[in-house]
Amino acid sequence: MSTLSTPLHSVVVGCLVRNASNDLLLIRHHKRGWEMPQGRVEEGENLIDALCREVREEAGVEIEPGPLAAVWSMISQSPAIIFTFLGRYRSGDLLTSGDSEEAGWFSEAEAIEKVTGSVMRERLKALLNFNGAVVYRSYSTRPYQVLMEQNLSQGFCAKP
Repeated sequence: MSTLSTPLHSVVVGCLVRNASNDLLLIRHHKRGWEMPQGRVEEGENLIDALCREVREEAGVEIEPGPLAAVWSMISQSPAIIFTFLGRYRSGDLLTSGDSEEAGWFSEAEAIEKVTGSVMRERLKALLNFNGAVVYRSYSTRPYQVLMEQNLSQGFCAKP
């Protein structure tokens, strides 16, 4: 009898937040540079509460969560499932935290220029191109490589 190891995936949420001027919220992480607010879902926490908490902790603002836009499956070491949403700014002043050194509002062009990490840049572009269909992407890192991409509304399995 073979022993199967139990995969331990982290569950992560991220959000592309827009304000009334349609600018995008970015935070500057001390290691990864500029990115959208994101973070791990805590034990016993639902995705939406985690999303709001992460944006509040990293940027100091309250949001109105919008639609789920993409699901990412990182299958490299320290695997994770990342649920990314769109959201609208509701209230609050930008503040930083232990996870963020800076927070700011940027145009789409400025945001794409500032976000230099390949994984986060692709995630940002996917969210900017959201057309109502939730996208699924599986990827590995070192080097970054998309292994599978699928529109979730079309399903995955081939029909016989």
